Amino acid sequence: MTKSSRRTWLTAAGSALAGVVGLLLPVFGTAGAAQAADSGIHVGNGRIYEANGNEFVMRGVNHAYAWYPGETDAIADIAAKGANTVRVVLSSGDRWTETTSSQLASIVDDCKTSKVICVLEVHDTTGYGEDGAAATLGQAADYWVGVKSALRGQEDYVVVNIGNEPFGNSGYSAWTAATKTAISKLRNAGIENALMVDAPNWGQDWSNTMRDNAASVFASDPRRNTIFSIHMYGVYDTAAEVQGYLNHFVNNGLPIVVGEFGDNHSDGNPDENAIMATARSLRVGYLGWSWSGNGSGVEYLDMVTGFDAGSLTAWGNRFFHGADGIAATSTRATIYGGGGGGGGTGGTAPNGYPYCVNGASSDPDGDGWGWENSRSCVVRGGAADH
Repeated sequence: MTKSSRRTWLTAAGSALAGVVGLLLPVFGTAGAAQAADSGIHVGNGRIYEANGNEFVMRGVNHAYAWYPGETDAIADIAAKGANTVRVVLSSGDRWTETTSSQLASIVDDCKTSKVICVLEVHDTTGYGEDGAAATLGQAADYWVGVKSALRGQEDYVVVNIGNEPFGNSGYSAWTAATKTAISKLRNAGIENALMVDAPNWGQDWSNTMRDNAASVFASDPRRNTIFSIHMYGVYDTAAEVQGYLNHFVNNGLPIVVGEFGDNHSDGNPDENAIMATARSLRVGYLGWSWSGNGSGVEYLDMVTGFDAGSLTAWGNRFFHGADGIAATSTRATIYGGGGGGGGTGGTAPNGYPYCVNGASSDPDGDGWGWENSRSCVVRGGAADH
């Protein structure tokens, strides 16, 4: 997602190309035979795991730190709503003010204090090839190498999202080689964190470039520890499109998350209900865009108004409290004392009681305690969640 209004990505020609590619898509073998790293957050057989082997399903929110570094309560506020992950927008300094190594370390500390997994992403790459101001994946990789001291020892807590939406709708055929080169640069520098790579086409991969080449990109990582991220906006306006894309990765043993999505957009009306329901049924992670601070006509993507955690918007209320939302499906990482369970079953609160699967709807008096299946449960992020 860009700070300014997103382009209208899917042209008539692009739509026709996407249909043809879908019909001619070759059959790929699974990636399950590759051996993933077994320390820190890691991938195995297309799933994401913590170091202890517990499956971890991301349920989180994007936060625009690079543009709003003064909003220091945002990560804690997001965590208090029940998210188990925060994707944090950073800058390599190529387009916006650089996020320094010390700032990065502070962000990681905030994530750990708030008991969420940190996905850190460089936003300067957004739309390269179409947006003349965008940085290359190589420049983003150089940034990560420069701040690697802030990443070392944080493999249990931090996923490195190399570059946001690294190609627009021009030159995106270079995505595969550029992504492999960036992965190699980080690994050669000794960065051992799980990596995340975004799709081209402003993150939406209508050309199926990431989909068709994901297996070879995954195999290029010597640690076999790369997660793929699709951004779902107007291209994904039907359940069939959502299910088709995510099922391809799951069926081929390739780790996938929905790294961004909303309930509306200038390029079309994404099917957020299908995105969230499909993610739940497939045990695929999702990260909604975004906490607050959107502008240029897409303010409707704010989950809260003015970074005020007590002022949920319609999108925020649906995301946190609606069907298949955060309250119903998010499970805290076991590194922080969560109950695990792969998401969607509630999990266990630090006090030993189960989380309420139906979230706040099971707590009519608002005291943080609910009642489900003839026993007490804890509302995630509520007063009893300690």
